[in-house]
Amino acid sequence: MLTLDLGPLALPVRSMLLLLAFAVAWGCGWWVGRRHAADPEPALFAMLLGGLMLARLAFVAQYAGDYAAAPWQMLDIRDGGFLALPGLCGALLVGLGYAWRRPVLRRPLAVGMLAGGLLWGLGSLALQQLERGSRLPELLLHDLAGRPVPLAELAGQPLVVNLWASWCPPCRREMPVLLAARQGNPGVRFLLVNQGEGAAEVARFLAAQGLSERDVLLDSGNRLGQFAGSRALPTTLFYAADGQLRHSHLGELSTASLKHALQFVRPTSANDATH
Repeated sequence: MLTLDLGPLALPVRSMLLLLAFAVAWGCGWWVGRRHAADPEPALFAMLLGGLMLARLAFVAQYAGDYAAAPWQMLDIRDGGFLALPGLCGALLVGLGYAWRRPVLRRPLAVGMLAGGLLWGLGSLALQQLERGSRLPELLLHDLAGRPVPLAELAGQPLVVNLWASWCPPCRREMPVLLAARQGNPGVRFLLVNQGEGAAEVARFLAAQGLSERDVLLDSGNRLGQFAGSRALPTTLFYAADGQLRHSHLGELSTASLKHALQFVRPTSANDATH
């Protein structure tokens, strides 16, 4: 499950898990420190902010070459470019700094960090196991000529499945990124699976944008999005050659975030060819 649906809103599950872990950390820390008026909320908030900043900076540093042509995109965190380990280290350093300066915070901060960290870690592990237990579904899609395409039969090579619609601005923005990656990764197949639109409408959009109909499929009932547990567009699913889901990305992809995601499924030879 990638999104939590609340009425018309589709909220990213991983982001909601992080916010829930923060709330649990603050609640437990406040309960432990209430007798001494030691509220760890400012420290925990600083840890969250510092961890996210360092996670983003580490990602940008790792993929600096991909941001060189448009440096302002380093600030656009909508591409989901964060590295967890540097972020955790940054958050711990901020927490240690608060504990060293204010000894009264040490116990409530430690309890809050433990409670929130356990919830976030176990929740992330459960989501990862759930995601990696998924395989290419037995769905019958269609190409623009109306020919049936059994999705499960496309296993045998790494597969990137992008769920999009012509009315979706981030879908349109990321399409050149996906097409460029297809050129640079011949060992990976990229499928652009339209959600809920008709063949004529999709064909008109592609013609207006000067895009090829190659590997464009139709999912008129939005079944693939339902299978992936995502009502949000764009959503991109990364399947290994054995048909198992290895990674997913919710929201717009940048060149850097797509390159990062491809490492989960890309063959070694293709990986080497892109560096």
